[in-house]
Amino acid sequence: MRRGWTTGTCATAATKAAFAALLGGTFPDPVEVTLPRGERPAFALAEATLAEDAATAGVVKDAGDDPDVTHGALIRAKVVRGAPGSGVVFRAGPGVGTVTRPGLPLPPGEPAINPVPRQMIRAAIAEVAAAFGATPDAVVEISVQDGEKLAQRTLNGRLGIVGGLSILGTTGIVVPFSCAAWIDSIHRGIDVARAMGLAHIAGATGNTSELAVQSLYALPETALIEMGDFVGGMLKYLRAHPVPRVTIAGGMAKMTKLAQGRLDLHSKRGEADFAALATLARDAGASDAAAARIAAANTVMEAFALADIPLGDVVAARAWAVAAAALRPAGIELDIVVFDRAGVLVGRSEVRPVA
Repeated sequence: MRRGWTTGTCATAATKAAFAALLGGTFPDPVEVTLPRGERPAFALAEATLAEDAATAGVVKDAGDDPDVTHGALIRAKVVRGAPGSGVVFRAGPGVGTVTRPGLPLPPGEPAINPVPRQMIRAAIAEVAAAFGATPDAVVEISVQDGEKLAQRTLNGRLGIVGGLSILGTTGIVVPFSCAAWIDSIHRGIDVARAMGLAHIAGATGNTSELAVQSLYALPETALIEMGDFVGGMLKYLRAHPVPRVTIAGGMAKMTKLAQGRLDLHSKRGEADFAALATLARDAGASDAAAARIAAANTVMEAFALADIPLGDVVAARAWAVAAAALRPAGIELDIVVFDRAGVLVGRSEVRPVA
């Protein structure tokens, strides 16, 4: 299936083109950007406008074969020069949301432009500034045409992101969501690991957890299974095609859903149950006050921060039991590791054979 580009990548391309026009008078078209893993795709501009003190460029998002609500959306960047030494200042234009609640990777009041897209935009600004001998100081306003309407088809409102969409992305690339295609790729990854005689593989829900678990256990690239949300698909295949040891790695929200019995972790299959998470915490020794705070939390990240016990370890232990039930009677050694958005280990289970 054909891969696509995140809103963060499109926003970066539009920003780079606009800043280059602001400094040099012409828009690069197509404009090339650098993704977090080093790829350098190029994007055609859908629109470009240069004024005396501002430049605006737009890129149409192509999500590939992924059923993304933002496929075909026009992502715009309006750029003006910033005060010397101010760096890059981000603004939410029409169709881009603003964070209003705690528990997200950005504080309340900030434009909903996630950390990795911000890093990509800063890098693009710095690249252009260096080429023109200028300082990398700019005010960048990102907007999405019809973004407020599109956001109604997302979870943004529930998360406290108001006014539009979030600008997202961790790798810059959209991998198509297809049960059959993705699960088949999981199976093939396990087959390769078995053929190479690997004793330990790790299935990760995303790029951050994959890099973190690889570093934690010094695993080779071939031991990493791009599991995504399909933990059940991976475990059921391992039951019939075992390896000596498997680690399941994921973020707090995904591993909480696994702990609550879900083997398909996609948001379309449901969100984490905060009342159940509060009960789990209380049963593990959390105070009634902390359990009440967890039950009322806005996000799983916030719930973990509100706990007065090592909730990550509790979630990992419960997730181990769920995963073990799917593996039986394989006899594989199994462990669960939980990471935050920065790839910091926040919970882990024991390494035990599935009996």
